[in-house]
Amino acid sequence: MKKVFMLSQERLEELEKELTYLKTVREREVAEQIKEARSFGDLSENSEYDEAKNEQGKLFSRMAEIENILGNYELLGTVDGNIEEVRIGCRVKVRDDGDGTEESYAIVGTQEANPAKYRISDESPLGKALLGHKVGDQISYEAIAGTFSQTIIEISAQ
Repeated sequence: MKKVFMLSQERLEELEKELTYLKTVREREVAEQIKEARSFGDLSENSEYDEAKNEQGKLFSRMAEIENILGNYELLGTVDGNIEEVRIGCRVKVRDDGDGTEESYAIVGTQEANPAKYRISDESPLGKALLGHKVGDQISYEAIAGTFSQTIIEISAQ
């Protein structure tokens, strides 16, 4: 079963631009590096050639990864109005049941997650625990640092 990637319109456009760049500009640059390295002679002891081939492998790997995402994505709709339960595309404000601190998180797909900017994936431990819950619900989840308990205090559009 193929994985479906949840993407915003913005992230979709970024991936399409990146793939275009990789297939045109970057692929040509790497091909030129390989051609130049071949001109240095014996390929069995040519570190420039090995490095260029490794770079080509990384390039093709990234292109395949993006093509896989673009072939298996679902576009996130905008979330607006009164939101009853947590879902991808919304913002959730939670209170830590241990120390009472409050944090607000955007729930996003894995391709857009950035914990440093409080954008958590729907597949992260906290993201999974929040999905489908409503304001006032207490959730708990396991993470590397232990078990945590939080209460949902607000759900809104991003």
